[in-house]
Amino acid sequence: MERSPVAVVIVTYQSEQVIAGCLDSLPDDVKVVVVDNASTDGTVAAATRPGVEILRSPVNGGYAAGVNSGIKAAEGHDVLILNADIRLHPGAVESLRAANKPIVVPKLVDESGALSFSLRRTPTAVKALAEALIGGGRAGTIGLGETVTDAKAYQGAHAADWATGCAWLVQREVIEKHGLLDERYFLYSEETEYMLKAGGVWFEPRAVVTHIGGEVSTNARLWSMLTSNKVRLHRELHGRFAAVLMWLAMVVNEGLRARSPKHRTALKGLFRMRRWPEEVASEGPSYLCFSAQDWWYHNRAHSDFQLLRRVAKHRKVLLVNSIGLRMPSPGKSTQFLRRIFRKAMSVAKLVRQPIEDTPNFYVMTPAPLPFYGKPWLRKLNSVLVRTQVRAVCFFLRMGTPVVVATIPTAWDVVEPMKTKGLIFNRSDRHSAFPEADQGVIAGLENQLLSNSDTVLYVSRALQEEESALTGDRAHFLDHGVDVDHFTRRTELPADIASIPGPRIGFFGSLDDYLVNFDLIEKVAQEFPEASVVLIGDATCSMERYDSYPNVHWLDFRSYDQIPGYGSGFDVALMPWLDNDWIKHANPIKMKEYLALGLAVVSTDFPEVERYGDVIRIAKGEADFIDQIRLTLKDGGLKTPAERRNAVLASSWDSRARELMQIAEDR
Repeated sequence: MERSPVAVVIVTYQSEQVIAGCLDSLPDDVKVVVVDNASTDGTVAAATRPGVEILRSPVNGGYAAGVNSGIKAAEGHDVLILNADIRLHPGAVESLRAANKPIVVPKLVDESGALSFSLRRTPTAVKALAEALIGGGRAGTIGLGETVTDAKAYQGAHAADWATGCAWLVQREVIEKHGLLDERYFLYSEETEYMLKAGGVWFEPRAVVTHIGGEVSTNARLWSMLTSNKVRLHRELHGRFAAVLMWLAMVVNEGLRARSPKHRTALKGLFRMRRWPEEVASEGPSYLCFSAQDWWYHNRAHSDFQLLRRVAKHRKVLLVNSIGLRMPSPGKSTQFLRRIFRKAMSVAKLVRQPIEDTPNFYVMTPAPLPFYGKPWLRKLNSVLVRTQVRAVCFFLRMGTPVVVATIPTAWDVVEPMKTKGLIFNRSDRHSAFPEADQGVIAGLENQLLSNSDTVLYVSRALQEEESALTGDRAHFLDHGVDVDHFTRRTELPADIASIPGPRIGFFGSLDDYLVNFDLIEKVAQEFPEASVVLIGDATCSMERYDSYPNVHWLDFRSYDQIPGYGSGFDVALMPWLDNDWIKHANPIKMKEYLALGLAVVSTDFPEVERYGDVIRIAKGEADFIDQIRLTLKDGGLKTPAERRNAVLASSWDSRARELMQIAEDR
């Protein structure tokens, strides 16, 4: 097979003094991508030169986030990942490529030419304790430490468990198989996790690079992060008990050396450890989002909520709850009195900060008049809503915001507003919503499609259909998943634990324009020995299942509870209708199921094809039943760990950074 070309990816942060030397050492025949993590010095100016693609992140999302951005920009290439303080020796790239191994690392030397011990053994608590008690050098020499300190090990090519991540070549096949780096580490241990997951590295001593380095040995904050991330890595690889042992070994190491400021800082960091490091805040414009949902009564898994609450880690955000697509009315809308009541209760909450640890995230519900059939009523409603929103923006001192519109009816409100940019978050084709005035809503959608600075899509099929209208203003921004929240639970909620297995389950909104209820009934008929568990708020009657003792509808459960319920599924279902809405859908639950490691059976729609290696996709009703039967027998495609790995790099934090980069890089 013909080898993929090579691209060099360099992540920078305050790297003005070193980036030019790194670029000067590169050969001329490679693609070069520099990802800058919101440097405030002259890094970008120093890196600006012909042939270098620069991606400027609006925030410092960490090393792994930068590497992942570079990998995406270098699609189809093998990727040589370099720190900005690396200097390639002549022929280094050719030697790394000639090894033709999945991941190849070079020999590192310091500025004087002395060998740097870059190879590592698989980390364990025993090795960490040995290094703490007798020192890393001695422990490494006798094989008890993590660092390989025998100079003979650096004389010939051989396999190693992992290596320092300042310079490593990753073949495209490895990226396609194992995905991107885990961005939760922020800095340190992400390369360890990736190299171990890929089966180790190949050391190629003919490839030589100089690593200036040294900052972590003098910077107390970085040393603390490195130490804590070793514990986090152990937790992710081996579980909580093993992580406690690693934590104790780290405490011993830092405690014995606490005379040094950096070790004292690391010791304090170990006792104050959060689950994951926090991102570094930065300056930028505020964000005003017109959501298609309501924070106070819809499931908070929706993309508007997930994206903007993470943008609020860095920017001031005002989320405007849905102003609706229509006025609920008897005979046309389901549960219309309930809908009117809950909207009134939402309006009564005024403006609030609903997330304690995210003070820059505000939520408001304007009092709307959602009559969109008559032009003068539309005009009146837009003035009413805009006046309320402008007043709140003024009191919150938001200045001129970036406006994100998810609901088409926001167009009338935002059209005359001054913005830093208008983004149409095209999460669904709302004109396909059966209860809406579809002609009016389609017209509003077209106005947003034509007049927005950027149109974001979660459906590639919809993006392709509308490409003639949106052109280069269109961007695909996939949904994310909260991989920490959707971690499999060992203790199930009492009500689902009491339901006999095997359990065939679904969680999410039970909407009659999305879910194929006939197909669910067929599942209940075909698997009388199994329990069909449905979790979610239903917009239609569920009485049809009363005659099936094996169907258990548990109604709505909160976002916080859902992972516990999902953990009780033996098979997770996506039983969608075959309609225009689903054709352009990208259900968030797809990634949530996979993050839980669940075996999934789905009806066919465009976006699910992307996960055909971990999700069984049925071609029709009979095949859907057959795929469930097969999954109950063999446990599904691949292992739970492999299914989770398929979405591990799809965090909402990374999606929020993509949104900010698109919005602010104009």
